[in-house]
Amino acid sequence: MGLPFVVADAFAEKAFTGNPAAVVFQDEPRDDAWRAAVAREFALSETAFVEPLGEAFRLRWFTPTVEVPLCGHATLAAAHALWETGRLPRDRPAVFETASGRLSARADAPWATLDLPALPARAAKPPAGLLDVLRDTPLWLGENRQAYFLELDSEDTVRRAEPDLARLKSVTPKDLVLTAAARRGTCDFVSRCFCPASGIPEDPVTGSAHCALGPYWAERLGKPVLTAFQASARGGVLIVRPNGARVELGGKAVTVSRGELLV
Repeated sequence: MGLPFVVADAFAEKAFTGNPAAVVFQDEPRDDAWRAAVAREFALSETAFVEPLGEAFRLRWFTPTVEVPLCGHATLAAAHALWETGRLPRDRPAVFETASGRLSARADAPWATLDLPALPARAAKPPAGLLDVLRDTPLWLGENRQAYFLELDSEDTVRRAEPDLARLKSVTPKDLVLTAAARRGTCDFVSRCFCPASGIPEDPVTGSAHCALGPYWAERLGKPVLTAFQASARGGVLIVRPNGARVELGGKAVTVSRGELLV
């Protein structure tokens, strides 16, 4: 018998939108070299490895090149896969032990709601060369442990941005997140996220980035609950509710394939 897996599009309104993640149910010991090889084989922005751990689950996330300390969309995909395959009843929250502490997800059909740590960005000076990767001057620049955050002057500027990813990778190992207030009434703010140092040129939808964007835009706009749109080619919608040291992210997930790993 192989190890079962699910590929799900997370923060997706329908299949082939949002951010795809592979979820591998690992019921036997495997080493990190194997996990890294599996993530390279799937070649998605994240592969999540889920192991039973008492009444909870151990959860780890690998890009095609590195393990990451927090991934929102693959956490949503993992919870969705647990409920859909019957490994966890839908009326029970999915509880995960991770490198970022205990995370959880609850089913609020048709949405799921993640409970993640807040990762606020603080105003910062850019490292030498960072601003050269863009043609546009930011209105504000902030930093947290994961990324640099640049507020640009408009949604259109965010959407048309073409950062020099080779130069970005040479300047910093951190991600680059571009954001602006939305010009459409269907959402409050938009963003895009570039992660070349992690093997992801542009991430389709980045839950962990919204652990910083949520608190930032909640304060800027004076709204406790926000609707966000990540304006990648695939696109994705998130409901963001900052709550002190935590951030709740709501989103939908759609299964696109199931199978078994035979090695």
